[in-house]
Amino acid sequence: MDNTFESQLKELQQKVGKLEAGTQDQISMVIFSGDMDKILAAMIIALGAAAYDMKVKLFFTFWAISALRDPNKSGKGKTIMEKMFGIMLPKGSKKVKLSKMNMGGLGTAMMKGIMKKHKVASLEEMIATAGEFDVEINICEMSMDLMGFKKEEMIDYPHKNICGVATFLSDAQESKIQLFI
Repeated sequence: MDNTFESQLKELQQKVGKLEAGTQDQISMVIFSGDMDKILAAMIIALGAAAYDMKVKLFFTFWAISALRDPNKSGKGKTIMEKMFGIMLPKGSKKVKLSKMNMGGLGTAMMKGIMKKHKVASLEEMIATAGEFDVEINICEMSMDLMGFKKEEMIDYPHKNICGVATFLSDAQESKIQLFI
């Protein structure tokens, strides 16, 4: 009986070793929400992980992509539907709103004021810092296509990729931590 237990233990140790070998000190996050507070939370986690020398890979999809639109850029050759999405959705990180207590923009303005008072970096500053910390931002190409966003209207960012879900899945498979926000 001891022999069976020992062989099972050895088999489990080998499997755990393979699992550990396949992961890196890396965090992969899907950022789905376009709400200011949720994107802030994702960026705070990303910057914290980067400060601990973890590799950070963010996958912005659907509504979150709006925060990465450059307010000074526009895409050419859009259909009527694509133009409508562009008008209806926020254009850039300064335009995203709180998920709760927005109150017609008053809550968002209050939150930004409180953040400034407490010397908490703005979302724009966090994104810039993420670039300095080599945080990778991957933007979902399918979501961009569905909403009519063009590559040329996204923010300038040093570690930005336009890619598909397969990239996120590959990154997540290599990561010790995976989050969906």
